[in-house]
Amino acid sequence: MRVSTMLLQTLREAPGDAEAISHRLLVRAGYLRRLSSGVYSYLPLGLRTLRRIENVVRDELDRIGAQELLLPALQPREVWMDSGRDQSMDEVLMRVRARAGEFVLGPTHEEVVTALVDGEVSSYRDLPQSVYQIQTKFRDEARPRFGLLRTREFLMKDAYSFDASAEDMRASYKAYYDAYCRIFDRCGLPYTPVEALAGAIGGDVNHEFMVPSAIGEDLFAACDTCGYAANLEAAEAGQRADPGDEVADAPAMTTHETPGADTIDGLVAFFADRGLTPERCLKSMAAWDGDEPVVLLVPGDREFRLDAGPGAGFRPFDEDDFAAHPAIVKGYLGPMGLQEHGVRVVADPSVRQPVGWVTGANEQDRHVVDAVLDRDFTVDEWQPVAVVASGDPCSRCDGTLRVERAVEAGHTFQLGTVYSAGGPGATFIDEDGHEQIMWTGSYGIGIGRLMAVVAESYHDDDGLAWPEELAPFAVHLLALGAGRNPEVATTADALYRDLTNAGVEVLYDDRDTSPGVKFADADLIGIPTQLVVGGKGLARGVAERKHRATGERDELPLDGAAAALSR
Repeated sequence: MRVSTMLLQTLREAPGDAEAISHRLLVRAGYLRRLSSGVYSYLPLGLRTLRRIENVVRDELDRIGAQELLLPALQPREVWMDSGRDQSMDEVLMRVRARAGEFVLGPTHEEVVTALVDGEVSSYRDLPQSVYQIQTKFRDEARPRFGLLRTREFLMKDAYSFDASAEDMRASYKAYYDAYCRIFDRCGLPYTPVEALAGAIGGDVNHEFMVPSAIGEDLFAACDTCGYAANLEAAEAGQRADPGDEVADAPAMTTHETPGADTIDGLVAFFADRGLTPERCLKSMAAWDGDEPVVLLVPGDREFRLDAGPGAGFRPFDEDDFAAHPAIVKGYLGPMGLQEHGVRVVADPSVRQPVGWVTGANEQDRHVVDAVLDRDFTVDEWQPVAVVASGDPCSRCDGTLRVERAVEAGHTFQLGTVYSAGGPGATFIDEDGHEQIMWTGSYGIGIGRLMAVVAESYHDDDGLAWPEELAPFAVHLLALGAGRNPEVATTADALYRDLTNAGVEVLYDDRDTSPGVKFADADLIGIPTQLVVGGKGLARGVAERKHRATGERDELPLDGAAAALSR
């Protein structure tokens, strides 16, 4: 491809809305253009890179026997109503009204593929089945940002497995899990598979494939001793050291006027003369556990974990709830005496510490100091309701956890019978002639998102530096001074033909512009190998080669360059 005829315009400056490095560089290098918030056009360079990523994904999924198909993006709303996700995913669904009724622009395809497979599979002899597609998806993101990392329209690979038993489902899941590892290995990404929550997709066992990133919107906890890793929403810390049964020589609990100190920060500021830290504060949250009011307790430097593990289903109080429960004082809530008002106290194990806590007094504008567990308040149930932090003990070994910021590159789910037993349903006849429910899995990779994740990992101050397997071209050929030296143009043209005939994909910068512009654009675009034909090298019969990722340079004989680069 000749740059002189290509739809390619590089930019010296990134657009003002580009926050992420990948967004800035992909726009500046001519891979993307923004149409509207969260909606992008892919220019030829961008589309070629997407296709290279797709090839890696297809190669590994075909290797495990998955079959490619294409499902409709436009889906009848009834399909979503049958599964209940018309409500549970209401905030992100894009709806379309048409003459034929109401439709949804699919954000995912579990319902559609389950109904399809149910219609095609009748017997255990037809199982297992494994299918995938690469399709445009739509989600009405409230705040698209970071370019391709969070968009309203996106290209995604989603795959689905259908099996006759839970054991077979787990085997299919393992095959996909291993395929994902190979995909991310080939993309050159430093990924970590972590345990995660199922969220709106549903199911039980699932893993996110996380890539460390300073702009990541996810956090995961990991133990370097045993390899345990989990999304921060799902991570659990191990049991802390037993502090003993009581606090030695603890002073009596006292009550203090604390007007306006209705937050942890406000409380710490109020008691600044005492050197109070958030760790010594006891943070309380009023919530519902089903129909039962509870108060959750965590140390003041921790956040509450409401939707994970044993704490699933906790729903925080709203203003009406506080009005209906005067014993629970918003902003000044503490655990003392709550059981007398029919309120159960649930605490994170980290609260079992030998300290006198500073916490709400259950009276407006008042807090207590030196509240001691089992002396001044009691806990009815211990549950991991605090988000873990770096330094917490690992729940699987005697190591410690570290917390890292990351971007999700892929997600795999063991769905079980979430969709096959209800909603669209998917059944088969077993060997004994009985109807059985299929066991399913779901597996997603955002293709455009993966392009951005790779760009986040592969760049320097001058621009992108694609790994060879994903680059839009293998060689960037630069002809320097061709307008002044016809022999340079003739030689570069011949080398371009030789490389192309040898099967090497080449981007040929044949423009009549300065060497500085060509070098800057080549570094910005980030093709792995740069090959320079200029007057000085021509006189010696060589072309200069630069390895974009390392900056290393060497020379190739002009008459052997095509053969050397086609190996």
